[in-house]
Amino acid sequence: MSRTQKAKANAIILVHGGVGSPLSWQDGCQQAVDAARAVLRRTGDALAAAVEAVRVMEDDGRFNAGSGSSLRLDGKTVEMDAAVMDSHGALGVVAAISRVRNPVLVARAVADTPHVALAGQGATALARGLGLSGAFRPSSFALERWRWWQGALRRRRAGEVPDNWREFDLQRHWNFPTSYDAVFQPHDTVGAGVRGPDGGFAVASSTGGASPMLRGRVGDVPFVGCGFYAGQHGAVAITGIGEEIIRRMLARVVYDRIAAGVAPQAACDEGVNLLPTEVAVGAIAVSAIAQGVAANREMACADATFSVAKMRARSESA
Repeated sequence: MSRTQKAKANAIILVHGGVGSPLSWQDGCQQAVDAARAVLRRTGDALAAAVEAVRVMEDDGRFNAGSGSSLRLDGKTVEMDAAVMDSHGALGVVAAISRVRNPVLVARAVADTPHVALAGQGATALARGLGLSGAFRPSSFALERWRWWQGALRRRRAGEVPDNWREFDLQRHWNFPTSYDAVFQPHDTVGAGVRGPDGGFAVASSTGGASPMLRGRVGDVPFVGCGFYAGQHGAVAITGIGEEIIRRMLARVVYDRIAAGVAPQAACDEGVNLLPTEVAVGAIAVSAIAQGVAANREMACADATFSVAKMRARSESA
C-alpha cells in the first residue's frame, strides 16, 4: 500500500477554538477531539462526530460559542449562529438564535427538516419544541469580554477598537430594548472538520459573533461557502471577522483549491493570505489525504488521525 493509500485509510478529526483563542486553551480543543473520536468509533458517522466536537466547545465557556458567546452591545442580548454540512447532502443552519445552550444541535435538527436554515425566534422555538434548548447562562468569560468592549467603545482609541467602529455613530443606530444611556481582543467561531471511515466529510461550526455587534447582526457561520463547506473533496471551517469572510466566500475558495489538487495546508495558507493582516482570520481543512491549519493570529487547535481498519476491528470484536 502506498503512502497516499494509507492516508486514505485514516479517519481525521480537526478542531479549532477560533482565531484569537490562546494556545493555552488547547486542552478544550483536545477534549472536543476526544469526544468526537468516541462518537466516530461508535457510529462511524462523520457529521455526528463534528457536531459532538462543537457541542463540547459550546459547553466549555471559554470559547465564543454556546455559553461562552459574546454579549451584544447592551450587555444582555446573546444571538448565536451555527451550521452543519456533510458530503452526503446534510445541511442545516441557524442564525440569530437565542436562549439555547447548544446551537449546533439545533442546526443539526434543521438538517432533518425540509428547510436548510431557520433564524431568530423560529429557530429558538424549534429548539424548545425538540427539547434542545437546555439551560443557557453566559459564562464568566463572556461577561468579561463584554465589560472590556464597553470600556473600549467609550474610549475609542486607535488600535483598541476597529477603525470602522471608531467613527461610527453608535448612539444613532442603537437598536436594543435597553437604552443607549443605560449601557455605558476577543476570539471567534469554533469549528470541526471530520473525515469519516467511509471517506465522507463533515463540518460543524458555532459562534456567538464578533464583538462589537448590533442586535440582529449575522456573521459568516450560517452562510454556505463563507464560514463552512463540505463536499466530496474535503471539509473546511473558517473563523474570523464575518463581514470580510462573507465578501470573499472564503470557505468555498479554500475548498475549491483542495478540489483542484492543492494540499489542505497550502489551501488554508492561501485563504488566510487573501485578507489584510489587520483582519483576524483562520482556517482549518481536511481532505482525503491530509489536513491544514492557518491563522494570522494565535489559534488553539487539536487533531486526531487514526486507522479505519483498527476502528473496524474494534467494532467487530465488540
